[in-house]
Amino acid sequence: MILKDKVAFVTGGSRGIGREISISLAKQGAAVVLTYKTRKDSAEEVASIIKQDGGFALIQQLDVCNRETVRKAMSQCTNHFKKMDILVNCAGINNPTDFDKVEDKDWDEVLDVNLKGVFICAQESLSFFSKIHGGSIINIGSVSGQYGGPRTPHYAASKAGLISLSQVIARFGAKYNIRCNTVAAGLIQSEMAASGLKSSIVKKASESIMLGRLGKPEEVANTVVFLASDASSYITAQTINVNGGLYF
Repeated sequence: MILKDKVAFVTGGSRGIGREISISLAKQGAAVVLTYKTRKDSAEEVASIIKQDGGFALIQQLDVCNRETVRKAMSQCTNHFKKMDILVNCAGINNPTDFDKVEDKDWDEVLDVNLKGVFICAQESLSFFSKIHGGSIINIGSVSGQYGGPRTPHYAASKAGLISLSQVIARFGAKYNIRCNTVAAGLIQSEMAASGLKSSIVKKASESIMLGRLGKPEEVANTVVFLASDASSYITAQTINVNGGLYF
């Protein structure tokens, strides 16, 4: 229970990797506020699992691109649990498309959610973290932001920008004892990975995974738990790769 008495706020915590992160944080003792945009039933299911295991969970509707909903959800978190120690920015979207087929609206949507959304959530979290004089921000990145796609120029650009943004947040937050790190996930078993693997280019890239398999959501979640805990108290501004050796 290395996160006992901690409170975690997880965007996109109702499905995929975010779902596993929410459950894993709760298993280690954290009270979890998990957010959803449209799938309330999925969020309720995750919260129910956490509560059945004896944990504490609260769900909040949230659009990471809407500052007012972010501020309101974080206020609800601190009103309910009295504080916030951990922010996990997991909400993200992808629309695999070849470079010459990406439309302006697709570019804007992916960059807004994956990069601007993290900026808004991290910025809004500062006032809540300052009340406890510290905190840990973990941003969920992707090997695409390091590898350059191969079929997702807007997604890759957003995740590359996320690495730099995390470093900026870490520099700024250091004086407040706020740490910020990126977990760059490789090909992880998920709806997003299944969609990507339909492409022969992505399937070819997957053959370069040293461990010879896709990752499991819990393997990403385990790294998030570590970065959220005091066991990583001297780690900030880092990008931790969880990719089975696909990229290094």
